[in-house]
Amino acid sequence: MRSFLLMGQSNMAGRGNFGEVPAIENSLCFMLRNGRWQQMGEPINPDRWWSIYNGVGLSASFADECAKHFGEEIGLIPCADGGSAIKEWQPGEALYDHAVFQAKLAKRSSKIAGILWHQGENDSYEEQDAELYHERFMNMFTTLKKDLDLPDDIPVLIGEIGDFVEFHDNGNCKYFRRINEILKQLSTELPGGAFVSAKGLCGQADNVHFDSKSYREFGKRYFAEYLKVKRL
Repeated sequence: MRSFLLMGQSNMAGRGNFGEVPAIENSLCFMLRNGRWQQMGEPINPDRWWSIYNGVGLSASFADECAKHFGEEIGLIPCADGGSAIKEWQPGEALYDHAVFQAKLAKRSSKIAGILWHQGENDSYEEQDAELYHERFMNMFTTLKKDLDLPDDIPVLIGEIGDFVEFHDNGNCKYFRRINEILKQLSTELPGGAFVSAKGLCGQADNVHFDSKSYREFGKRYFAEYLKVKRL
């Protein structure tokens, strides 16, 4: 099985409304639950107790495209946490340690073929956090690859923050363009890195989460970038 680690905040976890897009059903797609693989079904990454916060995400269409292309089983390792800042993903922090633990469980019965990352909204409020983003990102992924014994050029797919966050929370995400610049830069500096454009995708009324249709498209874009940098 080819598996993928899902990391980041709510746009990786998935906040799309059910019923706005058809459900994805693919017998080759699985998700990790309690250390075992179960048939994929949304929500894939339930990170909040209140069900309204857990919904359609980008990983389902990514896995579906992957399974159809390769004709083999695809596993998703959900570890994203809504509202998390990148400092919470540093080695030694709970979110980082949880991702490592889940990935090690997945490695018992699969081969990790890539990492999907979407995060940055929470680091776009303050200039200092934005300017520390590059350093924190590199520290996290350099250590992660060592802790999981992954090849240095393992594909790391880095998603762009949607332009609509400009209008979120009275414009408090004022450094999101700087974060996007850094994310794009990181995709060129990190071996196996790839930048996934969010251009033209639409947000929900909260101006922070993509709508369901855009999540589906975003997942396909993640897959298209994966094909460019894949190792397996």
